Amino acid sequence: MAEINLTNANFDEEVLKSDIPVMVDFWAPWCGPCKMLGPVVAEIAEENAGKIKVCKVNVDEEGELARRFKVASIPTVIVFKNGEQVNKNLGYCEKQVLLDLF
Repeated sequence: MAEINLTNANFDEEVLKSDIPVMVDFWAPWCGPCKMLGPVVAEIAEENAGKIKVCKVNVDEEGELARRFKVASIPTVIVFKNGEQVNKNLGYCEKQVLLDLF
């Protein structure tokens, strides 16, 4: 499953109402560490299709979502289970660090 681009309009449906755990990557196109993390997030999405939903929020386009989840620096990855935020990681990290958030 490919990564899902989130907006304020589809966030609740895709993330909070999801039957499977969701990883949300808050990023921006001008952010160097975000560009480094992008392929890692894409790999997680590909390898865990059907088990983990992987979504992305462009903070330049969806500032309201970034504020809603108190994203002050990017990249920020937040994991949701059963509609609740359960874990968070700030900055670039290795793939296993993100998988350990679940």
